[in-house]
Amino acid sequence: MRKLLVILFLMSNMHAMAQSGKASTVKKTFNRTTTISQTIQADADAIWSILTDAQDFARWNSTVVSIEGEIREGEKIRLKSTLDPKRTFKLKVKEMIPNQKLVWGDGMGKRTYLLESKGDATIFTMTEKIGGFLFPLFASKIPPFDESFEQFAADLKKEAEAISAAK
Repeated sequence: MRKLLVILFLMSNMHAMAQSGKASTVKKTFNRTTTISQTIQADADAIWSILTDAQDFARWNSTVVSIEGEIREGEKIRLKSTLDPKRTFKLKVKEMIPNQKLVWGDGMGKRTYLLESKGDATIFTMTEKIGGFLFPLFASKIPPFDESFEQFAADLKKEAEAISAAK
């Protein structure tokens, strides 16, 4: 019984932390994974519309300089981030499940967006895993993503909740 209570306590704390809007990064020899979750008071459909509108991305998202192309499965997009505005990331949209999951990436990594409806709210989770066999050679040159992920989640929350409030 005591073990069960401890497990339940840990699970509830992890769930609360996952929705806190704080990013966490796990570093390994050949990869690095950064994750953030944020509870947003908007339905998944509203958030999905924001995440899949490439032309409007840079307006609401202060971590993105620009996105060219269409966010559609199988399509290629060109993204410039504030973390490295001189570099254009050429990414392929790998998977789309409307109102639930969006995945894009390149040969070095992938970013996954998940939406989970919870009553009047949606839990937004973003995870990026980068790495590969040569990762240890350049890992120190890649800036941390935590602050950028926190800003991205905050920007998305602000935009989605503003749209939902206006309805």
